[in-house]
Amino acid sequence: MTQPAVFLDKDGTLLEDVPYNVDPALMRLAPGAREALALLAACPFALFVISNQAGVALGKFLPAALQDVERRLQQLFAECGATLGGVYWCPHHPAGSVARYALVCDCRKPAPGMLLRAAREHRLDLAQSWFIGDILDDVEAGNRAGCRTVLLDNGHETEWNMSAARVPSARAADLHEAAQIVVLHGLPPGAAARREEALR
Repeated sequence: MTQPAVFLDKDGTLLEDVPYNVDPALMRLAPGAREALALLAACPFALFVISNQAGVALGKFLPAALQDVERRLQQLFAECGATLGGVYWCPHHPAGSVARYALVCDCRKPAPGMLLRAAREHRLDLAQSWFIGDILDDVEAGNRAGCRTVLLDNGHETEWNMSAARVPSARAADLHEAAQIVVLHGLPPGAAARREEALR
């Protein structure tokens, strides 16, 4: 059996965008995120965070610092009644200053490697899954993995380098609206009826 998932970009999508932040005390849910997590928690989707963390390669923080970030994410999900199924980080950047991480990889978005790894490790149905992010690199990663995609049109994408692989399935103003799109258009067959019954 496989399960559908909703993959969430972290900075600028799930959380307010604080560059290179690994301080749990500064982690704040973005507008609409709390409502989105509560809505998705009532649906049969596994929830995952997918995030480039080039700060490791650039020497801004150590990989171990991401453990506290993951713990705080788990707390934030729990506060919304949701379960975080897993977090996948890409610590690489080809222009990095830390030799071990200064490379071209298959996990740094827009590559789909983190999503493909999550699908292998958690038996996820990518064709029934969604990736929500705030820039076109997120959209491309989701599309290349075989997911449907939602772009948060919140001003964070500034370059708009378009191609066929970077066209989202839908656009939304914030994460709550994106979650509503997922629930409206993305529930697997029969799941919508089961959700309505469970909410009665």
